[in-house]
Amino acid sequence: MNSQEIQALLDEPACAHNHGAKSGCAKGQPGATQGGCAFDGAQIALLPIADAAHIVHGPIGCAGSSWDMRGSRSSGPILYRKGMTTDLSEVDVIMGRGEKRLFFSIKEAIDKYRPAAVFVYNTCVTALQGDDIEVTAKAAAERWGVPVVPVDCAGFYGGKSMGNRIAGETLYKHVIGTREPEPIPDAAQRPGIRVHDINLIGEYNIVGEFWRVAPLFDELGLRILCTLSGDARFHEVQSMHRAEVNMVVCSKAMLNVARKLQDDYGAPFFEGSFYGIDDTSQALRDFAGHLHDRDLTARTEALIEREEAAAAAALEPWRARLRGKRALIFSGGVKSWSVISALQDLQMTVVASGTEKSTEEDKARIRKLMGENTRMIDDNDQTALMATCREYGADILIAGGRYLQAALKSGIPFLDINHERDFGYAGYTGIIELAKQLSYAIDNPVWSKLHKPAPWPGRSGFSRDHRG
Repeated sequence: MNSQEIQALLDEPACAHNHGAKSGCAKGQPGATQGGCAFDGAQIALLPIADAAHIVHGPIGCAGSSWDMRGSRSSGPILYRKGMTTDLSEVDVIMGRGEKRLFFSIKEAIDKYRPAAVFVYNTCVTALQGDDIEVTAKAAAERWGVPVVPVDCAGFYGGKSMGNRIAGETLYKHVIGTREPEPIPDAAQRPGIRVHDINLIGEYNIVGEFWRVAPLFDELGLRILCTLSGDARFHEVQSMHRAEVNMVVCSKAMLNVARKLQDDYGAPFFEGSFYGIDDTSQALRDFAGHLHDRDLTARTEALIEREEAAAAAALEPWRARLRGKRALIFSGGVKSWSVISALQDLQMTVVASGTEKSTEEDKARIRKLMGENTRMIDDNDQTALMATCREYGADILIAGGRYLQAALKSGIPFLDINHERDFGYAGYTGIIELAKQLSYAIDNPVWSKLHKPAPWPGRSGFSRDHRG
């Protein structure tokens, strides 16, 4: 990938902040890949395509631990969870054997697993030594009759969000538009209901949480051509160009895909979230509004009224326990604002939100939800984060798993919101699960015992100021 192509990804026209005086996304700076490099971001975006083989072209260290890397779930194939790498050694690099090893690695993956497609990921070492993965992929595809997709995502191109965009650009260039959707089965036809085709972009089905929402789409007659890329199949990605409307779930992930589908195929897109009652209802309304189907709009409002009433009844005892509790959210991207909306549904107070990986649009949504003077945190220093929790009197820290030990050592209840978590929080039933887990964390009896004075003379109990 040359410098002009990288700059084109930075200057994404669909980003609102791109039209300001200081246009474009921030260029990579030293240390920017601390939270993940471009290679990491590309893999995260593409690995959930479950029936494809994913080969990392580079040293074994770049492959890392592929099993459950993203936490996405599949309702069928699990080939995406098998780590594959060309495992280049120093001798391979010195002798220039990289492309040859890649060619036969593709053959081995096809012979052994019969994948629907093969994705090949470039890394820093192979990019620096000049391996042409695009030519190799094309030769392998012609030789064995299986699509081979080259993903030029060397880590030094930028951070994780750059990798997300590279993944989207790769799919648009090599995959999307290469196949037509399957006809709607007769069994799926219902009298009086017109089926509409849609896509979800940036939805990863973490812990299978989108399965909580999917039945609502089925009921409304909205056929999801592709969920990019949670629980996706390669042929679904190929047919994305035929959707009537696209919803961007994670704004940093693949906004370029949504924008190009609108420019080239006329499919409008909107950004939304399935975290919280209000956001889930708004997402369904946005689909109906963009499709201009009056019958769909009426059925959508009826469904929303039913689901909101059921969720409100189920949440009432949990709201009583959580009302007024103070939470600090340290996440990024869509979760930096969508979780705020979900906690406000539970009548909790959000005292601050992390913005380490958030776009300007994400920050604008945070201000809209919390006010112009809201506290935003972009420094991931753990000691400073614990100090902020104490300063604002947070009853719970909602963040990624890397902050678990720091929170517990500081005596602060903790809830994991990242992709490593064990519970799904999307949709009307997901907010009930979120309320349960928040309540379990805050009301855990260990905290009352932890803060009691010690039973022996001259010793005080555990303090929230303790840093461990």
